[in-house]
Amino acid sequence: MFSTQQIEAANTISKGSLQEHLGIRFVPSAPGTFAATMPVDARTHQPMGMLHGGATAALAETLGSTGSYMLIDMDTQAVVGIEVNANHLKGVRSGTVLATGTMVHKGRTTHVWDIRVTDEQGSLVAVCRLTNLIIARAR
Repeated sequence: MFSTQQIEAANTISKGSLQEHLGIRFVPSAPGTFAATMPVDARTHQPMGMLHGGATAALAETLGSTGSYMLIDMDTQAVVGIEVNANHLKGVRSGTVLATGTMVHKGRTTHVWDIRVTDEQGSLVAVCRLTNLIIARAR
């Protein structure tokens, strides 16, 4: 879906953001998808030492919002997430998770993403859905 240059540009704009703090990095993926990794460590743990559901939701929203942003006219439009949900299916204590998003709807004013989060063994950790609103950029 996105070129190597677009993926690198997406990684570059994360400086000083939640994305950078959580260690989220966009990575190449299969055609028709967009993907990012996130470490499972002290930054993303909940108090019991497992991947925090909020960190998983932040990964999903980062992935889908950035994917939508790269598909709009960045000079005249902006992207705002209006709904995110996550079903957490498996606990993860360490390593890296991979979120892979597929756009299921690309409308004029809304984009909907299906996002699957897996662990290093490829086991499904969470399924997420993100809806973005495409708005006019404030001038």
